[in-house]
Amino acid sequence: MLIEMMELSHYRNYDTLKIDFSPGTNILYGDNAQGKTNALEAVYVCCTTKSHRGSKDREIIQFDQEESHIKLQVKKDGVPYRIDMHLKKNRTKGIAVNGIPIRKASQLFGIVNVIFFSPEDLNIIKNSPSERRRFMDMELCQLNKLYVHSLIHYNKVVLQRNKLLKDLPYHPGYEAMLDVWDEQLVSFGSQVIKERRQFVQSLNEIIGKIHGELTGEKEALELRYEPNIEPEAFMASVKKGREQELKQKTTLTGPHRDDMVFLIDHIDIRKFGSQGQQRSAALSLKLAEIVLVQRLTHDPPVLLLDDVLSELDSSRQNHLLDNIHHIQTILTCTGLDDLIEHRFQMDKIFKVVDGKIYKEN
Repeated sequence: MLIEMMELSHYRNYDTLKIDFSPGTNILYGDNAQGKTNALEAVYVCCTTKSHRGSKDREIIQFDQEESHIKLQVKKDGVPYRIDMHLKKNRTKGIAVNGIPIRKASQLFGIVNVIFFSPEDLNIIKNSPSERRRFMDMELCQLNKLYVHSLIHYNKVVLQRNKLLKDLPYHPGYEAMLDVWDEQLVSFGSQVIKERRQFVQSLNEIIGKIHGELTGEKEALELRYEPNIEPEAFMASVKKGREQELKQKTTLTGPHRDDMVFLIDHIDIRKFGSQGQQRSAALSLKLAEIVLVQRLTHDPPVLLLDDVLSELDSSRQNHLLDNIHHIQTILTCTGLDDLIEHRFQMDKIFKVVDGKIYKEN
């Protein structure tokens, strides 16, 4: 799985851009606020339809433009693909694969599996549960089309159900409609829970060994999925909680309230771990993600590393760099010193200056 070329127009601070990538390691370096992260974001958006920052399409398009265009030339199992994406300020984005428009974003998932690792990801453990749910969702959506279907429908049900709960004080006769939404909530939600549990279990089978190597076998890391409700108890909990939901006017039970817990020697490190332990666990999580994607798809993912090295101490830097030399990597940094000191293979080096990218080797 390789990204061979990217073209941009009117994307954030890029008027136009064409960049050819090496199948090995690609370094984008330069001062802050020049556009390094924007280039990585464009790759991620074109592969997943979502910004890793959570940005809306209209926030990505240049201020004086109505549309932005991203084009990726990729190769999967030796077969070339062209992904074209038009972002529009006031309309749904348009996506075509090999010149053929696709109707559903889920048809894009799986062509290129990308893993994004930014300094914000190092805080995934101490941040809110929504961050950990988003991590599960973004990776599962790339790996599992059944999950995409279940998650999209579940989120729609929650929105509609919440709207109904807010409207009921003015239309009490609508309460019978809650039974219909309850059935769908439980049906789609149970599938989301099932797939998340399998995903975390699969990661857990990998992450212990990786974390042991990172910490010199001094710590044992374990992931635990904490669903808000088990599928077999879902419907009973929804029925029991209806009165409270009517008071609060929101859906209180379901996987939109799930969490994932990180344990070192059976201790929850979100509550009791040091910052160093949390960062090591976050790094281990990303490395485990790489292994899992390769195991499930039989193809290595593309790794997007956004200025992560500056946030890691030398031992964690070395561990990360030692474990990614076998996959295509697009890495941003402010300078090359850390990479040179590590003797890290740099197949292509680009300097980023004010929305322009210059190849240096």
